[in-house]
Amino acid sequence: MLGIKKIDWYIAKTFILTFFVALLLIIGIVIIFDISEKIDYFVKNEAPIKEIIFDYYLNFIPYFVNMFSPLFVFITVIFFTSRMASNSEIIAILSSGVSYKRMLVPYIVSSIFIGLLSLGLNLFIIPQSNVTRVEFESKYVKKNETFNLRDLHYQIAPGQFVYIESFSRWNNTAYRFSIEDIKDNKLVKKVAAESARWEEETGSWNMRKVAIRDYSHGLTDEIQYKAQVDTVIELTLKDLFNNKKTVETLDAAALSDLIETQNMRGDANVMYAQIEKNRRLALPFSAIILTIMGVTLSSRKKRGGIGWNIGLGIALAFGYILFLRLSEMFVYTNTLPAWIALWIPNVLFAIIAAFIYSKAHK
Repeated sequence: MLGIKKIDWYIAKTFILTFFVALLLIIGIVIIFDISEKIDYFVKNEAPIKEIIFDYYLNFIPYFVNMFSPLFVFITVIFFTSRMASNSEIIAILSSGVSYKRMLVPYIVSSIFIGLLSLGLNLFIIPQSNVTRVEFESKYVKKNETFNLRDLHYQIAPGQFVYIESFSRWNNTAYRFSIEDIKDNKLVKKVAAESARWEEETGSWNMRKVAIRDYSHGLTDEIQYKAQVDTVIELTLKDLFNNKKTVETLDAAALSDLIETQNMRGDANVMYAQIEKNRRLALPFSAIILTIMGVTLSSRKKRGGIGWNIGLGIALAFGYILFLRLSEMFVYTNTLPAWIALWIPNVLFAIIAAFIYSKAHK
């Protein structure tokens, strides 16, 4: 009874084939809309056609597909299961002695396959492709954006802290720049500069108008004044701008390392890395939940045909994606840890799927 049957192959083949056909159709529509939205940037910044196709859109497709994979999975299941129900195929399957639970097996196996494919894309393929995509966007789409930061506090190493009152991206210069060394809860050294410019060639900070205070000899305050000092510390220009776009380009190992480093530094931008890490794991798992929900919602034959089921499926799928995005707000406001916030939609929709299944299989 548990062996592979022809109906298993039929359902799995239809599921996966319909899923990829839906992907191709929607990708074409999305690319057309995206071109219409960004065409002014491409023309204004003189983006070459070759780079638009191969650097941007070729890398944009896997990013977009994976981001909206729950929508594609749900619509796929709703569509072909409603069609099977409309053609009385579901009734024939159940009448042949196959239980409702057994009928779900090929659906679940197919959703696991899609979920693993999504997970592989998330962990290995998409981060690498995002490097090229993000670089293209920063060069041709968001070329004129400037970034200025204020009141930055970092622990760059155990017992060593950096403070930056303001940072200008225009000239890569930090103003009111200071480095403090603390040992046994006591300040032993402080280096304060009026400004510090990041030197890309040497990987160092060029500090100007520097005051060096040494408290290592008890209460004696030894002060040295220097016009200019070059220093190399565990803080680079890239560290200041680790944001949502940056974490999209990191593989799993690099993302974990960044989270560890940013936690040590007390960097508020760590939330972007935490959200990205948990989203990569939570999103593929949703394929299984939404598949079970889709089958249970559409396996009954209805008078109105499949239109109602497809409409309901689209609404619920968009609801899941919207809820997933809204759950990020709990992380931004420091209300919930990322691993809880990003898994709330899966838990909630799993409960809903279990409830619907308990009603449907009867």
